[in-house]
Amino acid sequence: MKIIGTTPDNIDRAEDRKRFKTLIKKLGLIQPSNGTANSGEEARRVAQEIGYPVVVRPSYVLGGRAMEIVYDEEALEGFALRAVEASPEHPILIDKFLEDAIEIDVDAVADGETCVIAGIMEHIEQAGIHSGDSACVTPPYSLTDDLIEGLKQNTYALAKELQVIGLINIQYAIKNDTIYILEVNPRASRTVPFISKATGIPWAKVAAKVMVGLKLLALGIRGEVEIRHIAVKESVFPFNRFYGVDTVLGPEMKSTGEVMGIDVDFGMAFAKSQIGAGVNIPLKGKVFISVKNQDKRSIIFLAKKLVDLGFEIVATKGTAKVLNNNGIPIQPVFKVGEGRPDIVDQIKNREIHLIINTPSGKKPKADEVAIRSQSAAHNIPCVTTLSGAEAVVNAIESFKRGMSVKSIQEYHRGIISSSSLLQKPFIAHPTAG
Repeated sequence: MKIIGTTPDNIDRAEDRKRFKTLIKKLGLIQPSNGTANSGEEARRVAQEIGYPVVVRPSYVLGGRAMEIVYDEEALEGFALRAVEASPEHPILIDKFLEDAIEIDVDAVADGETCVIAGIMEHIEQAGIHSGDSACVTPPYSLTDDLIEGLKQNTYALAKELQVIGLINIQYAIKNDTIYILEVNPRASRTVPFISKATGIPWAKVAAKVMVGLKLLALGIRGEVEIRHIAVKESVFPFNRFYGVDTVLGPEMKSTGEVMGIDVDFGMAFAKSQIGAGVNIPLKGKVFISVKNQDKRSIIFLAKKLVDLGFEIVATKGTAKVLNNNGIPIQPVFKVGEGRPDIVDQIKNREIHLIINTPSGKKPKADEVAIRSQSAAHNIPCVTTLSGAEAVVNAIESFKRGMSVKSIQEYHRGIISSSSLLQKPFIAHPTAG
């Protein structure tokens, strides 16, 4: 069979871990320390060399299936058994886990000579949560111009080396201003429909024409799109259909759909994305806060902001003490098993309107699982990351100022481009989304 677009050999160079490592080294780029293993013993040796925590997964699986963040040898042994079941003919992939890193998705289209970036998307949740589950924002809302330029240059280099013809998706992580390559996919990704709607350009159509031999310049693609609005992609989860399931996010994908919010203001764009995803962000009421120890310092500012916005704060002993010491009025509540009514009772009684609960420890505690599962059962928003909580507070602040609504075509008219991207026949038909 004749394969159009990027060659199967170059796709394999991006997918095969050993060939990919050689490619990255050749280009002088950086990736997290990593290795492959074909047995539990090999996995143990590689993890010790890299240093815990590590991200482990079977190769050639989709949706992050059986992927885990492993913090010690005992957990690694259990993973190795499950990985062999998920992908018995392929090695286990082991990568250093970059804690508290910013994750970035970049989509681009190339014709073998020219590469144009379709969009740079900054994840709201930190690295470690599957890209299909993480909310993301375009254009990036916290990156410096130097980092954005670095992402572009890395993308151009990878597209050129892999002789990409069509779409390419690259996942990056940024930690301490260093750009790491996590994954390169010389194909369309799940973010292409989002970035097409955000920019008004049907990138899949452009890529398909490139794959059959047309050049970007001939198609009128002469530069990158600069948008004046903010677009937020949010994932949709089926948690309310599965009673008792834990809603905490991780490297294995759980979402079943996605929506987009768009505005000139990040907070309002995020708020609109939550409405689209069926999340009822409250504008008043009680917020339950329970966070792991390393998040306690950061939660102080958010709690103060929530009080200023008119909310009452409810917390269990550990978090309550920290917030009280910083002058924040708290309504104490029992943990599960400490007395009645406890926090789960209050959730069931719909006395709580928003939950901020970052998981503590390597394994979820039973009371935390109860809190998160009951929030899903009673349709109470539950945020499990600090960065997600910051976005929600930002959304509430914007929501209180009032919402404006415009059609997506009105936003597209505000797009700046050095090319003729928005001329026919490449503008999406209004009825085609």
